[in-house]
Amino acid sequence: MTTFDERESAFENKYAHDAEAQFRMEARANKKLAIWAADKLGKSADELDGYIKDVMRADMKEAGFEDVLAKVSDDLGDSVSLAQLRELYTGFLSEAKAELTES
Repeated sequence: MTTFDERESAFENKYAHDAEAQFRMEARANKKLAIWAADKLGKSADELDGYIKDVMRADMKEAGFEDVLAKVSDDLGDSVSLAQLRELYTGFLSEAKAELTES
């Protein structure tokens, strides 16, 4: 294997690792947002898992987290603005990154 091939392989491995880390971080932030929203909505413990799955499914509709925010915003109605949800989600992303970095 040439040096170029080794570098190419290293870059591919780093890209795959970074993409997986980003996915895990976003999934964790989505779950945190879902738990927060479920509490605001007064969901019971029995309903919580289903709601988390609904929010996670919303993330699969399109790239980025706007689809998640739209789903939670629709569920909460006018009680929380989209700007507040974005700020909250950004905080959850930071928490998730810190948690994944620690482990």
